[in-house]
Amino acid sequence: MTRVLVTGGTGFIGQHLVSALAAGGRRVRVLDIRPPTCAVPDVEYVAGSVLDPNQVDAALHDVAEVYHLAGLPGMWIPRKSDFYAVNCHGTEVVVAAARKRGIARFLHCSTESILFRPSPLQDASESSLLPPQEMPGLYTRSKMLAEQCAAQAAASGFPLIIGTPTMPIGPHDHNLTPPTAMLRHFLSGRVQLYLDFIVNLVDVRDVAVGLILAMEHGQIGHRYILGGESISLKNILQLMSTISGRRYVSIPVPGRVAEMSAAMLEFISDHVTHRPPTGTAEGVRIALRATELSIEKSQRELGYAPRPIEPTLRETIAYLLGGRGKGL
Repeated sequence: MTRVLVTGGTGFIGQHLVSALAAGGRRVRVLDIRPPTCAVPDVEYVAGSVLDPNQVDAALHDVAEVYHLAGLPGMWIPRKSDFYAVNCHGTEVVVAAARKRGIARFLHCSTESILFRPSPLQDASESSLLPPQEMPGLYTRSKMLAEQCAAQAAASGFPLIIGTPTMPIGPHDHNLTPPTAMLRHFLSGRVQLYLDFIVNLVDVRDVAVGLILAMEHGQIGHRYILGGESISLKNILQLMSTISGRRYVSIPVPGRVAEMSAAMLEFISDHVTHRPPTGTAEGVRIALRATELSIEKSQRELGYAPRPIEPTLRETIAYLLGGRGKGL
C-alpha cells in the first residue's frame, strides 16, 4: 500500500482530507508545524515546516503521493514577508523535494482568490490568469506565485495537478479560517454592515473528496475548481438570520467605503493591536472582482458532486453558536 504525505494536514481542509484518506484505507503521514487538534487513528503526524528542505525530504521517505496544502490562508499576518515565505517558497521547497524523490503524483492545493477574468470575454477558470503583480494584495500574489511554480513543474513533466477550493465551511474549523470567521463576525452583532458580492460556499468534506478525485483522475497540469453554490452575501445573511432565529439590521456598504474602512482596520492591527482585523483591503478588492466560478469541469472529469450548501451552513452556524461561537 502506498503512503501519502499531506502537508498542512492539521488545518481545516487538511484534517478532513486526512480523515477521508484514512477512511479509504490509505497510509497517511502529515507534515505540519501544528499538532492535530484531534488526531486521526493510525495516521503518522510529523512536526515540521515546509520551509525546511531536510524535514520535507525526510517526510517524503516511502511516499508515493503528495497533497500539498500547507500555507497561510488568512489575509493579515504581523510579518508580511511570511506570505511569500510560506505560500510561495514553501511550495518551491516541497515541489523540488518531491521531484528529487520521484513522487508518482502531486496535488497542489491553490485558492479561488486568484481566479480573476483576464478579459471580460474569458472565463476566470481558464488557464490564462492575471500575472502576480496584478493580484489584489500580498496574500493573493504569494498564492499566484505558488501556483505558477506548480504549473511550471507540471509543464516540465512532473505529474502535478492543481485543486482549487472555493470558500469551505463546515464543522471543526478550530482556527477559524476566513469563511468561518466571516460567518462568526456576522453572527456577533445585531447590525451588519456588508459589501454585497458573489460568494461560492462549499462543504469542506466535499473539498476533501474533490482533492482525492483530482489526485486519482485529474489530468496533469490541469486546474480543478472544487466549489459548491454561488450565492450573494446578502442572501447568505438572510439565510443566517432564518437559521439562527436572530433578527439583524443589514446595511449594504459601497465598495470604496468598505475598502477605506478595511485599510483603516488593517493599520490599527499593524501598529496598535497586533491582532487580526475584521476585514482587509485585499479582501475587499477580491470581493469587488469576484465572479461566479464553474465547477462543470470537475463534475465532468472527476465525478465531483458537492452537496447543497444550506444544510452545511446550518451545521456551521450550530457549531459556531454552540462551541466556537460561545458568547455570540
